[in-house]
Amino acid sequence: MMKVSAQNKAFAMLLSFGLVAGCSSTGDTMEEDGYGYDSGSDVAAIDQEGGSTVYGGEDGEGVSSSVLSDEERAEARAKAEQEALRNITTFYFDFDTSEIKQEARNALVTHARFLSSNPRQQVRLEGHADERGSKEYNLALGERRAKAVERFLVVNGASRGQIETVSYGEEKPVVRGSSESAYAQNRRVELIFK
Repeated sequence: MMKVSAQNKAFAMLLSFGLVAGCSSTGDTMEEDGYGYDSGSDVAAIDQEGGSTVYGGEDGEGVSSSVLSDEERAEARAKAEQEALRNITTFYFDFDTSEIKQEARNALVTHARFLSSNPRQQVRLEGHADERGSKEYNLALGERRAKAVERFLVVNGASRGQIETVSYGEEKPVVRGSSESAYAQNRRVELIFK
């Protein structure tokens, strides 16, 4: 019986050494952030309660979803949506009209609110038309489109003093060609923030 016990002890020791060797470091060093994660990586960590932490910026600080209330989450989501709408700066028009499309209205309202909140911010509205029609007609059409966007922004909170309008008519096409696709992309107003 003593023989079996010595073999079991030897096996247990061998297993322990194998376990320790398997868990030992490889010699690589990583700068950790205090939570066991490499602070230089963009990997999101999961905390003990199951919430995730999003790291942003150089300082490594972030926001943990397990700490945010539902109201704070909704506010953060709304802010992200507003920021996405502010990134839309080109608005398209149907043929021979200056009527603002329904799908453009939310983004334009977001721009108007931004201008209202930032009274020193200036924006130039550049009106464009496709190549159909005379140069004079297209300049006038580009102007009507830019003025329509200006009126919409002012009605929704922007100041007229923040807005400059200019028409390029057909002179600055974004796409060259005589297809309906090219025409549709050239019938536009671009917001240029200064």
